[in-house]
Amino acid sequence: MEVQITNENFETYRHGELPLVVDLWATWCGPCRMVAPIISELAQEYDGKVVIGKCDVEENDDVASEFGVRNIPTILFFKGGQLVDKFVGAATKGVLEEKVKALLD
Repeated sequence: MEVQITNENFETYRHGELPLVVDLWATWCGPCRMVAPIISELAQEYDGKVVIGKCDVEENDDVASEFGVRNIPTILFFKGGQLVDKFVGAATKGVLEEKVKALLD
């Protein structure tokens, strides 16, 4: 299950033991709604290996601002606390899963 990423808990997850994937989204965003079920599936499939979370940019704009996010959905990939990859726009499960797998290498 995906976690909720907020301005308050982002740094804790970012510097946690597991790699982190953050889906920056908003309720009014059509492409975000298309990606949401994929994010949920990946969160279940990689539970215990990667933390996958959702960050509503309307309520938590600090995270989006820190990484210069101007378009959503934007998915950020962190390993060892560092941003290692980024994907902007809607994507297939295969594309996102390859990026998640790369975090495990």
